[in-house]
Amino acid sequence: QPGPHLQQGIQLTLVLPMALEIKYLLRHQVDDARWDAAMYKAGNSLIYGYSYYLDKMSKHWSALVLNDYEFIMPLAWNRKYGIYYLYQPYFTASLGIFGTGITTEIFNKFLDAIPRRFKYWDIYLNAHNLFKSDKYYLYERRNYVLDLNPEYDTLYHGYGKSHQRNIKRASQMGCTVETGIPVEKVIGLSKEFTGAFSSVRESDYENFYSLYKLLVTKNAVLTYGVFDSNKKLVSSCVYFFSKRRAYYILAGNHPDGRTMGASHLLIDQFIKDHAGNDLLLDFEGSDIRNLAWFYGNFGGKEEIYAALKVNRLPYPLKLFKQ
Repeated sequence: QPGPHLQQGIQLTLVLPMALEIKYLLRHQVDDARWDAAMYKAGNSLIYGYSYYLDKMSKHWSALVLNDYEFIMPLAWNRKYGIYYLYQPYFTASLGIFGTGITTEIFNKFLDAIPRRFKYWDIYLNAHNLFKSDKYYLYERRNYVLDLNPEYDTLYHGYGKSHQRNIKRASQMGCTVETGIPVEKVIGLSKEFTGAFSSVRESDYENFYSLYKLLVTKNAVLTYGVFDSNKKLVSSCVYFFSKRRAYYILAGNHPDGRTMGASHLLIDQFIKDHAGNDLLLDFEGSDIRNLAWFYGNFGGKEEIYAALKVNRLPYPLKLFKQ
């Protein structure tokens, strides 16, 4: 069932243009400069929606554009057995409609404008697309974000007591934090110790690595690593930066680091390094209870966003994709 946030919706006042002309554009028809400028200006701007990010992480993408790029919606898609479908690319937490002052009317008209050729949708929308719809099945997902504006002492005292203990334990056990570690080490740890329960494929990691190299040229990435007393890497992560948001985008953790509190120390160091700045730390989830508890105990605030499923597959395929 739709959650309470979707039932309530978001009521915004906007003077609408006389006509809501939404155009469907293929990738080669998108003006990258205007698209990325619109993404940057949007009140709900996210790194995932920029043309370069979509080019690297999605198999294919096209777009819906309102008037002169006033509102935009990327559509990541693929085709299987001749059937076109919309999907959520890996390392892309949410997409949806981007702009400033999105209304229920704009929201519904964008969804109605998605071409009928896409027979199945399984996509995540951003937190400013949280509207009730009588026509589409939306359900809630959860993210956690932390405002880094306060000074570090204030942020630290907002941690849960168990997190504070884990940070102290990691330091007492001789763990140290370094920045600028090779991204290959983060990816290697992630692949080695999440492979058993992750559906991320080798090609997705390759796309991520290509995106990382591009963002290095934009000075928009940082890597962190925690080493134990024997100089073994036990916790690591990649952070992306865009506008006033930092994304905890990829973590690689060794099982030995769990008993040391290594991942606690790693995130704490990032917070310490960036406290007092106009920056929002985006933990990228999660609906998994243990992860939600972990992020929340850094003082992270819950950010609700909507996910959307539409199944127009022909029978009997429709029965296999509920």
